Amino acid sequence: MISAPYLLTDPFLQLPTENSVRVVWFTEFAGTQHTVSYGENLQQIAKANTIKLSRTREDQKSRVGNQTQDNQVYQKPVRRDIWRHEAEVTGLTPGIRVNYRVTSVREDGETISSDVFTLAATPKPGTPLKILLTSDHQLKPMTSANLQKVVETVGRVDAVWFAGDLVNVSDRASEWFDDNSGGALFPGLQGRAKYEITHNGVKTTYTGGQIIQHTPMFTCIGNHEVMGRYARTGSLNDEFDDTIPQAIAQKLYPDKSLIDNSFNTITYEEIFTLPTSQEGGKKYYAVTFGDVRLVVLYITNMWRPPSLDGKRKGRYEEAEKDLHNPENWGYGQVIYEPIAKGSQQYNWLETELNSPEFQQAKYKVVMFHHPPHTLGDNIVPAYTEPVQIIERDGDNIKAVRYEYSKGADYIIRDVVPLLEKANVQLVFYGHSHLWNRFVSPSGMHFLETSNVGNTYGAAWGDRKREVPTNYQEEYVQLGDANGLVPIVPTIAPLLGEDAKPMPYIASNEITVFSIFDTATGSIASYRFDTRKPDSEVVKFDELVISH
Repeated sequence: MISAPYLLTDPFLQLPTENSVRVVWFTEFAGTQHTVSYGENLQQIAKANTIKLSRTREDQKSRVGNQTQDNQVYQKPVRRDIWRHEAEVTGLTPGIRVNYRVTSVREDGETISSDVFTLAATPKPGTPLKILLTSDHQLKPMTSANLQKVVETVGRVDAVWFAGDLVNVSDRASEWFDDNSGGALFPGLQGRAKYEITHNGVKTTYTGGQIIQHTPMFTCIGNHEVMGRYARTGSLNDEFDDTIPQAIAQKLYPDKSLIDNSFNTITYEEIFTLPTSQEGGKKYYAVTFGDVRLVVLYITNMWRPPSLDGKRKGRYEEAEKDLHNPENWGYGQVIYEPIAKGSQQYNWLETELNSPEFQQAKYKVVMFHHPPHTLGDNIVPAYTEPVQIIERDGDNIKAVRYEYSKGADYIIRDVVPLLEKANVQLVFYGHSHLWNRFVSPSGMHFLETSNVGNTYGAAWGDRKREVPTNYQEEYVQLGDANGLVPIVPTIAPLLGEDAKPMPYIASNEITVFSIFDTATGSIASYRFDTRKPDSEVVKFDELVISH
């Protein structure tokens, strides 16, 4: 029996303008025709352009189709053919929603259509909007519950801001589309997830939320959107881990492709249609949406484990087994795109912050992945180039380790002062899988709302970060490494074991989402306890950004 044909995703919305929006969807067949029907009685037609994704694969770690632990369909990375279709719907009027449906025709003439959804042009200034702030989905256990509760709590949002780490391994196709866990990225954001959570023997299935079929999503690059050297290793996990600095790649592989032999964001950039900047393309950009000017930066580095046991390449040292094989070194927490003062991205940011579009916006928001302030572990060491120290005994290498000068933290030293000067009201980021927020002395708000699916804990109370103690630099073990005091939630904070309010949420049972309401300038944060599937969603914090 042949299964019925289907679309790999529902359509989703990208790059709205004053009179148009892009509609994107995916299939596992090239097809002969792909269209969007829209407008009254769906009489208007927009034809789609189609491309084939160039790097999507599955491997022995994929959870897809018939592959299980006992049935290894994929023994190594294998190409998976996926086609992307994009049509531009034009002639829109701001404030008026229009029905649409996508249709793909297979080579055998079979026609597959989506359900009917709605689309709209970019909203005019003065339009009240509700914007979902989210990050770090990564197929984590509570993500589908989180997105389902977003829709149940606030209804249809007007945009999604996604602060990076959409999936775990960017080139593994099933993580985007159809992982057997039921928690792949697109199903979760389209209300088609099927993720089971069991507590006390009671099983609850969460479907995610029907969000991006109606709503544009603006994303930024997190460390998990970056892949390493292409096809050098036996698994996609290892390939993801195999990033090296471009300068090292040029020395090691002088006659080979730099993008194939250092790191790349090819799959991420092929999947999304985003605003672009002349200097950064899709990697960093700015966009006006209603009353908001959103500036999106490419601030992320290669996450390496903090362990100091010599067994794997880490933040602070190389693996002992590879000391004499520099091609296998990790080179510390490699920064992917320069942001230090004088860099191309920094100069672009400075220009953007001085632009009329930015300065005249009611709300000025900056989004990137790496935290400037957090109680999470990933803020240590400083966000700066690793300084390599090689210890030798004659010609014999005894150790290769990395120091990170706290005084040279590019985010704190260079970026934050620029944002303060430009009167940015909110800096939004992710990476540490928790909720916490901070306010600078000048009144700029910092929000990390990445406890969507799971957490790795907070450096608070008795729980300290794993840091080296015999290095030149002093690495902060507790609290925010950059010196701000976390804000206790204003409405319903969780209580710690000492019965005192906690200034964060770091939980593997409680999931958090935040909604920016531009009508009031408020950002409300909500929590839901997945151990109690019938419980209410609790609004636990609210801040108001002034304008």
